[in-house]
Amino acid sequence: MKTYSIALIPGDGIGIAVADAAWKVLEAASRKWKFELRATSFPWSCAFYQQTGAMMPEDGIATLRGFDAILLGAVGWPAEVSDSVSLHGLLLPIRKAFVQYANIRPHRLLPGVEGPLKSRDFDILCIRENTEGEYSGAGGRVHVGTPDEVAVETSIFTRNGVERILRFGFEQARLRRRKLASVTKSNAQKFSMVFWDEITDKLASEYPDVEVKNYHIDAMAARMVMAPESLDVVVASNLFGDILTDLGAAIQGGLGFAASANINPDRSAPSMFEPVHGSAPDIAHLGIANPIAAIWSAAMMLDHLGEPAAAADIIASIEKATTGGIGIKPGNNKTHEITEAVLAALA
Repeated sequence: MKTYSIALIPGDGIGIAVADAAWKVLEAASRKWKFELRATSFPWSCAFYQQTGAMMPEDGIATLRGFDAILLGAVGWPAEVSDSVSLHGLLLPIRKAFVQYANIRPHRLLPGVEGPLKSRDFDILCIRENTEGEYSGAGGRVHVGTPDEVAVETSIFTRNGVERILRFGFEQARLRRRKLASVTKSNAQKFSMVFWDEITDKLASEYPDVEVKNYHIDAMAARMVMAPESLDVVVASNLFGDILTDLGAAIQGGLGFAASANINPDRSAPSMFEPVHGSAPDIAHLGIANPIAAIWSAAMMLDHLGEPAAAADIIASIEKATTGGIGIKPGNNKTHEITEAVLAALA
């Protein structure tokens, strides 16, 4: 029997509840499909930061490196700890240290879910560059607190970084409907985004079976609303991908369905899987957080680990639950009710 070691980081707020829900579904799937999951839970969070002054210990990255995968709930408690502290203290260091350069987010309507658009036929896979670009952290501030204060934030685009995320996108397009949309703002950003466009064009010649189109970020935002069914794989930089995937979550019915995977494609280090709805402090105490995004992310984890049948079974179980009207509207069901519905379908 195969055994997989999982680092579980529940985090803050609703992250704790949805991580627990996802783990229950994972355990049920492992029993059904005859493999073993062993979890080690870590309390790294904003609460941990308040106690220790750090989002994770100094040896946190070294500790995580020995696991097969990381399952994260949600991190953030802005009333107590700045989002810039929580992001740069935990998530970004993990993504960069483990070269999780491909952030993957699926956007489609689950059965029974009503999105804000007329179209129900879209199935978009957004691929966001995850380790450099606009979130590189290069920059600084001088003359702080004076009228002459200056803040500089420099985007970093390397040929290796841009080429590998685009190549990953092309390969994903080959597994789907063979259409790739590359998103930039090269009419305004004449260095970094023109550079991205040039690499897109160069790689396109290696994938003649994939239809390639270049879009500016504003045009892509409009297309995701007006004609989402025309899109297949969408590849964008860190910032643009971040924005587009929240739009993708909105058109698929809300952040409660926003699953994601932070992938290290060459598997030289663990990948991390997380819902991207945040910790939602305003509802954390109500027991109404939708765990579907976390459960969907857990299914993506199993697929990455080499258990595609179990992953597909979990997705089918989610769809059976939403078909029955469970979890399709915010606050319509308790977290445990949605989890139980998915478990019942899985059984």
